[in-house]
Amino acid sequence: MSMSDSDTSSQGGDYKNFKQISRDRLLHEMLRSTKTGDSKSTWKVLIMDKVTIKIMSYSCKMAEITEEGVSLVEDIYRRRQPLPTMDAIYFIQPTKENVIILLSDMSGRAPLYKKAFVFFSSPISKELVNYIKKDTTVLTRIGALREMNLEYFAIDSQGFITDNERALEELFGDEESSRKGDACLNVMATRVATVFASLRELPFVRYRAAKSSLDANTMTTFRDLVPTKLAAGVWNCLVKYKSTIPNFPQTETCELLIVDRSIDQIAPVIHEWTYDAMCHDLLGMDGNKYVQEVPSKTGGPPEKKEVLLEDHDPIWLELRHAHIADASERLHEKMTNFLSKNKAAQIHHNSRDGGELSTRDLQKMVQALPQYSEQIDKLSLHVEIAGKINKIIRDLGLKDVGQLEQDLVFGDAGTKELINFLRTKQDATRESKLRLLMIYAAIYSDKFEGDKGLKLMQLAQLTPEDMNAVNNMRLLEGSSDAKKTSSSPFSLKFDVHKKKHAARKDRSGEEETTWQLSRFYPMIEELIEKLSKGELAKNEYPCMNDPSPTFHGTSNPASIRSSQAPPVHSMRQRRTPTWARPRNSDDGYSSDFKKMGQRIFVFIIGGATRSELRVCHKLTTRLKREIVLGSSSLDDPPQFITKLKLLTAHELSLDDLQI
Repeated sequence: MSMSDSDTSSQGGDYKNFKQISRDRLLHEMLRSTKTGDSKSTWKVLIMDKVTIKIMSYSCKMAEITEEGVSLVEDIYRRRQPLPTMDAIYFIQPTKENVIILLSDMSGRAPLYKKAFVFFSSPISKELVNYIKKDTTVLTRIGALREMNLEYFAIDSQGFITDNERALEELFGDEESSRKGDACLNVMATRVATVFASLRELPFVRYRAAKSSLDANTMTTFRDLVPTKLAAGVWNCLVKYKSTIPNFPQTETCELLIVDRSIDQIAPVIHEWTYDAMCHDLLGMDGNKYVQEVPSKTGGPPEKKEVLLEDHDPIWLELRHAHIADASERLHEKMTNFLSKNKAAQIHHNSRDGGELSTRDLQKMVQALPQYSEQIDKLSLHVEIAGKINKIIRDLGLKDVGQLEQDLVFGDAGTKELINFLRTKQDATRESKLRLLMIYAAIYSDKFEGDKGLKLMQLAQLTPEDMNAVNNMRLLEGSSDAKKTSSSPFSLKFDVHKKKHAARKDRSGEEETTWQLSRFYPMIEELIEKLSKGELAKNEYPCMNDPSPTFHGTSNPASIRSSQAPPVHSMRQRRTPTWARPRNSDDGYSSDFKKMGQRIFVFIIGGATRSELRVCHKLTTRLKREIVLGSSSLDDPPQFITKLKLLTAHELSLDDLQI
């Protein structure tokens, strides 16, 4: 069963988002395709390795897997019970170790399973195929042997990671090791390419050029060539796909932009004030797991319950990209509406003299009104979370920290204001001061060299470990593109009054910002807008594909589209007034989603942020093109800071960083 272009590419059929396509391929193209002949109605065993188990768990629920006839899920590396009457589906990486285990399972007089349907997550080498073919007894027991080419982790409806947790350290570390770096980039390139194999898309591959290619005086370093190397690796895989995958497009259908963390060092450490980002930044969650305390039914101490904050929770879906103040207001509205429409709930509420409802009250209400339990359960969960976040914001004085962060970024504050904050706000947390100094170092890297930087860090009473994190920002020194942005272009605008040193253009005139502290935007927002309009500088972001005359000419659909787009000013006037999407488009997809233009993929090497994922959702609605964000990992500020510390601390381990 192969997928036709129209199933997946941006151009036809019922429009499915990136994650839906990944899920459908795993459930239908892989699991369902094994229901053939005498194996149609029988239950099967699904065998996976550590990587493919993760791929599966990000895309599919256990109930969906069971629905496709799987009664048991096993780890290939564990000792397994023989089930000789059952068929097995192997979804594994094409490694020698996995192939050896597969052959050992299925060979001899007593194989573990009746038949094996084998699906590899990425292309398998000819040597390994021949190795399988050599064992003739096994060959007769193999029902399918296919490359699924799906080796990425769909963390969001429009986001994926390649799960290279150590990418920052291996590619940008102090001790440049090209062997380690190349190995990391090879895995990353293979995984990124499988995204395009899954979607049957062939992208124009653009990448951030090395500084040395733009400036002859700059010495070429491995670090500087990282985007170029990854682009070349992805392109090599795509060229092979053109001749090996049925129905793979032969001409470009979408755009891919490859950048690294140097394009924006501020986004990973600045406080992002949306509900989603605050949950992960302030609550110390393990991935998407939140631990909720619920009253015990027996009257004992409260019980702990793990809840997943993800797409099938409608309240989460609606509020996750909203500013925390907006999310809190909307939750209050929802509660009020619920009370006004439900008399029984009112009676329960009025018995408390109409005071503010606590989470405990809501949970008692669940017990009193079982028919509304699911509704109140979800509401009480989010009321509890928002309450916790708002309390942390107050207790840690984060509004003042956030205001100074934004003022530094937009050039409304400088060294004087930072010193004043460090002197007067003695109770600010160490982490808040560290993040402020990292933002300052990213903007004023010249002022941070030598004694000046050290004195500031001493004033902030940073530990040597924290100082390490600030100093390691230099290893992610911005590309020439980012450097220019922070000085020259703005002098024209601001010279009238006083020259500002800004790291971002203030867009609050173009996009009304209702909520305080929502001026900041990640750099990829500008890059995606420029790419969509065909205005991304070709020398700074060259194209890996053969630069055919059509690529930048009008016969390229992207440039045709951009020439028909309304002028930039009118487009920006239609922006939504808050960070959040309009309340009537909870799922992020407008009703005319089927009329989408070509997809845009942005891949950030070295970790992406939740603000960058939010921007992709926002621009999808605005540009009418699905924007998919990929990265080596998705990092919240505490994780990113720990990884930065590791860039020069080789004896430390990343084990405590697993997301």
